Amino acid sequence: MEPQFAPADLIERSPKKSTKQLILVVDDSPTIRRVYSAYLSAKYECFEAGSFDEALSKLKENEFAVVITDIIMPGMSGIELLRKVVEKYPETQVIVASGVNRSQRALDAIRIGAFDYLIKPCEHEVLEMTVERALERRSLLLDARKYKIELESQNSELIRQREQMARLQAHILQSEKMASLGQLAAGVAHELNNPVGFVHANLEILERYLQDLFTLIRSYDQEPTPADEPNRELLMKRIGYPAIIEDIESIVKDCSEGSDRIQNIVQNLRTFSRLDEAEYKETDIHEGISATCRLLSRYFSSGNILLEQNYGEIPLISAFPGPLNQVWMNLLVNAAQSIGDARGIVTIETSCDDTNVYVRITDTGCGIAVQNLNRVFDPFYTTKPVGEGTGLGLSISYGIIERHGGILSVSSRLNEGTTFTAVLPLNFVPLALHEDKGVQAYSEIQLPRN
Repeated sequence: MEPQFAPADLIERSPKKSTKQLILVVDDSPTIRRVYSAYLSAKYECFEAGSFDEALSKLKENEFAVVITDIIMPGMSGIELLRKVVEKYPETQVIVASGVNRSQRALDAIRIGAFDYLIKPCEHEVLEMTVERALERRSLLLDARKYKIELESQNSELIRQREQMARLQAHILQSEKMASLGQLAAGVAHELNNPVGFVHANLEILERYLQDLFTLIRSYDQEPTPADEPNRELLMKRIGYPAIIEDIESIVKDCSEGSDRIQNIVQNLRTFSRLDEAEYKETDIHEGISATCRLLSRYFSSGNILLEQNYGEIPLISAFPGPLNQVWMNLLVNAAQSIGDARGIVTIETSCDDTNVYVRITDTGCGIAVQNLNRVFDPFYTTKPVGEGTGLGLSISYGIIERHGGILSVSSRLNEGTTFTAVLPLNFVPLALHEDKGVQAYSEIQLPRN
């Protein structure tokens, strides 16, 4: 049976690990080693070595905080030991204690990496103070290394979080773009419905008329006889000839007008999206606003909302046209939705001075409460019911105007209306234009500014 020990016995028999800093004294003189060790052992745990090889053996066995070494020793010198410690154990501080009182020797030792150079015989107080300062330096080095590791770890985590945030922003931006696409799709569908409808209906009538005309034409394919003439007259009367000719001319004219309207809608959509103009270029603000208004005509053709366009004389400005059109769309949709089913007016005003172009979009809708005005540009903030808004339109618009060197501001009174003002500089050029980013560089989500 194994012997049983009481807890006290276990404590007494367990070796106690020293909490003292370890000092290695290296000198070929046993007397000097004993003197240094005896004096320093009150505060530190001291080990002794009489040569280079013995010192290396001790260094492999223990982690020493300080090495005190002579220079002239049998075999390899203390300078070689200093080089080896600096190479293999960079946190260990080396104090050279030598009887050679030469300034060049001291400078060489310091350049190689010694903490200090003492002249033997050195006073005990000086030795103790030097050891304390060496330990302080070692503590600072260890703390610096620990902080460096922690900082690198934090930087890696920040980079990871930044990448995650970038992916999240990309997903959120895509969600807002899909919402904008929904607005455009509704407007385009509304605009296309009428011309496509009557073109389709007219084609059905035209097909019937052509069948009647083909029947009449085929009756003339054979050599006509006097007996066939009454039948042809009856056929022409039955199909409504010559009135059918006039109807066909009218149908063709209507279909031509319908196709022109469809072509204009496609052109407006192309102007809005600027799919073929992804570069920073001279931009016609009025052209973009007008194209956007036409695509959003479903909001302004119902009769309850009057759209007023008061355009001033403004020059072309340097900008990305596509993102700016996204701003006009967001502001116009918000203006129309703030009026809702009530009667109201949306006014677009443009003007300029020597340095800026001003675009003001005003509505007579429900307005915004004073306490909420400073939040309208924050991401995800919306007053719309759940499922009817992402809360990103104004935030993205703010970021687009800001990235063009401009300012987007808002003023409002509850139940009276709201005015958004976009100020765009005439000759602004971004600090860096990356061709590989194109328009997307100006559609990033604006994070909260507070």
